[in-house]
Amino acid sequence: MKHTFYFLILLILFSCGNEKNNESVQNPNSEGSLELQKVDSVDYKLLGDPILADVSDDRSRMLIYDYASSEIITIDEDGMLLGKFSKTEDTPDAYGFMMELPGFLGNDQVVVNGMRGVFIYDLEGNQIKKIDHPESVGGAAFMPQVGKSVETFTLQNQEFILSKSVRPRDTYPGEQAFYDRFRALEWINVASGESTEIIPFETGSIFKSGKGYIESDYTPSFEWINSKLYISLGGEPILRVYDLADDTTQLDTTINLTIPEFKELPVRERNEFSEGSVALDGSTASIRNIHRVGDKLILHYYAGMDPEKVKEAGELWQSGNEEEAGLLFDKLEAEVPKGFLVFDLETLQLVDSVDLPKGVNMGGFLAAGNSLWFQKAPSEEVEEDFVRIYEYKLN
Repeated sequence: MKHTFYFLILLILFSCGNEKNNESVQNPNSEGSLELQKVDSVDYKLLGDPILADVSDDRSRMLIYDYASSEIITIDEDGMLLGKFSKTEDTPDAYGFMMELPGFLGNDQVVVNGMRGVFIYDLEGNQIKKIDHPESVGGAAFMPQVGKSVETFTLQNQEFILSKSVRPRDTYPGEQAFYDRFRALEWINVASGESTEIIPFETGSIFKSGKGYIESDYTPSFEWINSKLYISLGGEPILRVYDLADDTTQLDTTINLTIPEFKELPVRERNEFSEGSVALDGSTASIRNIHRVGDKLILHYYAGMDPEKVKEAGELWQSGNEEEAGLLFDKLEAEVPKGFLVFDLETLQLVDSVDLPKGVNMGGFLAAGNSLWFQKAPSEEVEEDFVRIYEYKLN
């Protein structure tokens, strides 16, 4: 995708309880008992720059965001258009800068987390509800990845939204206060609009080491399943499980992940940070998403590029050798191990490690029902006038 390359360069944006530790659940010598099998595909005619954002829980709807037109597009399982809209104009129902890919609320509503608030629309773009952020958002950035969108769930017959928290909290990553006050997620009650911030940096987290970290280092990946929240923070190879009830969270289980070639985050001193800046680096290792597929829990990982080679490519780019820099980035990207760990959802024992299939967008994927959904990688030879979505089974 056209926008992917540029997130490989460091991006700086300026804008006005009782815990159980499972240390030995890993099985790095797995013999590869699981495999992905392609079972279906859906095409939608579109000449643009699309990214698959979400699939509804009943698998009947698919949500696409097109960067070229800034349109949010909903299609059915046969590739027929159900609705599309754009909110780039300066109107009261425009979400502003998009901070996460849109996600479904049920089958017939779309949630967008923007700098102006959290907006809920119907499939044609008519505003149903606007929820203000609990604090004014001073600056934001996001790195789009297939299937990494706003999450919604139902608890005690009430609808909730889980989105990444962007509260400034009167601090920034150059100060200790940022790490003390940090919360990864906003837990939003759809009916009342009330928002509760949850998930701090826990004791022993690498983010409490005294060093400085940028947004992509700790961007959360999470999945809500039966009143439990499964979450990992960016480049920290740890899965934590929380019990959720009545707007409270209780840490239940911590699993240290063993991922071959998973690189450590760069060391940054806090005096390198300035107030009012937001930074992303798409080349570093991270847990990119967490999904449920039937009785399995899946953690999608990206092992990260060689930091010295990334620095070399960045220097080439800055010196004007953009083509050479692009070729080096492409080579580095191709060499990064990408795949997912599969856990038994009941025991949290590691079942297998699976590579991503060839021919798909390697940035991410999503899950709905008992299937995984991938977006076809774009052709390098010709400009395509369609987006293709693959359905896979994990056997």
